Amino acid sequence: MGFTIARSSFNESLIVITIGGAAALYFKPEYVIGSSRPVTAAILLTLITLAKVIYELFLYPKFFTPLIGIPTPADWHFLRGNGNTGLIDTPHDRIREWAKTIPNNGLIRYYIAGQIERVVLTDPKAYSEILVTKAYDFVKPEIARQQLRRVVGDGLLLAEGDEHKFQRKNLMPAFSYRHIKDLYPIFWAKSSEMVKLIRRDLKARDSTEDNTIQVRTYASRATLDIIGLAGMGHDFDSLENPDNDLYQSYRAIFTSGDAFARILFMIGMLIHDMRPVQKLPTKRNRAITKGREVISRVARQMVREQKAKMEDGKADTGIDIISVAMRSGTFDEENLIDQLMTFLAAGHETTSGALQWCIYALCKNPDVQDRLREEIRANLPPINVEDPEPITASAIDDIPYLNAVCNEVLRFHPSVRNTIRVAVKDTSILGQPIPKDTFLIPSVDLLNHSPELWGPDADKFNPDRWMAPGQANTGGATSNYAFMTFLHGPHSCIGQSFSRSELACLLAAVVGSFKFELKYPDAELELRRAATVTPLDGVLAKFTPLEGW
Repeated sequence: MGFTIARSSFNESLIVITIGGAAALYFKPEYVIGSSRPVTAAILLTLITLAKVIYELFLYPKFFTPLIGIPTPADWHFLRGNGNTGLIDTPHDRIREWAKTIPNNGLIRYYIAGQIERVVLTDPKAYSEILVTKAYDFVKPEIARQQLRRVVGDGLLLAEGDEHKFQRKNLMPAFSYRHIKDLYPIFWAKSSEMVKLIRRDLKARDSTEDNTIQVRTYASRATLDIIGLAGMGHDFDSLENPDNDLYQSYRAIFTSGDAFARILFMIGMLIHDMRPVQKLPTKRNRAITKGREVISRVARQMVREQKAKMEDGKADTGIDIISVAMRSGTFDEENLIDQLMTFLAAGHETTSGALQWCIYALCKNPDVQDRLREEIRANLPPINVEDPEPITASAIDDIPYLNAVCNEVLRFHPSVRNTIRVAVKDTSILGQPIPKDTFLIPSVDLLNHSPELWGPDADKFNPDRWMAPGQANTGGATSNYAFMTFLHGPHSCIGQSFSRSELACLLAAVVGSFKFELKYPDAELELRRAATVTPLDGVLAKFTPLEGW
């Protein structure tokens, strides 16, 4: 019996009972309890609701799920499922523990609050199926698309099927490495600008202030400027002008919601539709709506400006996203706006998160920080001079320890810890039948820390795993699916090369210019769970400017 049949049959039965009860009240008044139709209706609805609750919370997970053959954790609560919280959230730490302790053949079934059923993949072969060989059997759920659409538009990130193939094909030329390498001077120029701004801000402080900065503030502004210049040929100037509308809009959108916003999110998940809660006049919804209007307006302005240049013959043969997309002639104005919204949001928030994790990891591993700084200063021209030398792609790419550190941060601290897919038809994974509408969790965090794939030190931050002969691109992992940060297959991150190159430049500029340590080195790491997962405090670190570079 399939997933949709099992639950839909029960729900259909309740509907039949409800209609039958209503008809009986109307045509058979002798069945009315206590001569009161309202009382009888209330009792009937209470019994139907109770039956629904008992079925969903107790009977379905234990007896009626068609996935009952997939192993599940023994600890189970009728309200919170296998999670340890009443919130709807992916239990990443528990998933890693389950993968180690529950005998399984590549799949584990678990439940979160409200008995929402999920299947997490534990075997690389399962990831190969869901992301590559059967990629179009599994799509992003509509409820996830509803959440993201408000911020990223309806571009490549949310496209599925033939539409996704079409969009990706026509955008790929903008992301080939032969084009990315020409963008390194832009990456380096903005990285240098960020470093100089930090120096200036520290110097301007009075004697009563310490040298603590919040890394997120500078990282977000720098990466937004970079995606603007390298992706759209437009400098948003967020580093020098953090009060500009675009930066402030993203800052408001990516701020974690309060407890009330999380409750509304849970309601949307339980009713399988986010649109009703998104229409409520809450502070969070108003901020997102206002931010989207600003972002959409900026994207539309850039599209129209570029279109005017092309019509006047003044546009150059740029390799930025907007130029490539417009020259293809396959996108109308609205879709171009959606693509720009996608790359503006995804292109700066993920790399900003990665830089925050880099600084955090290097604060926790000062020996790695010192070794990296020595390598950077020995191989790259100084920034803090009147006329700095330009940078080339090879200058950055030929620094092995810099790339090892970046790879290890991306592995150890992925900014996006999992994705979610739903089966669009009855299918299978690893021979296990997967009914239509089953929700599956490809966990980036799980495979990135798998001892079976990375060895016994998988849970240790160790850039040297990328330094051994022949391991510069694999880290010594035994599977291509061991490193899941950018996913794999047709839905893998189209901007992977862009992001890696940008991160290397940003990190090199910061490490070469400053020595840094956490302001609260012994504090427990708390996470900010928004579009990406990053340290809650934005990485508060004490930055000491270094001379001679």
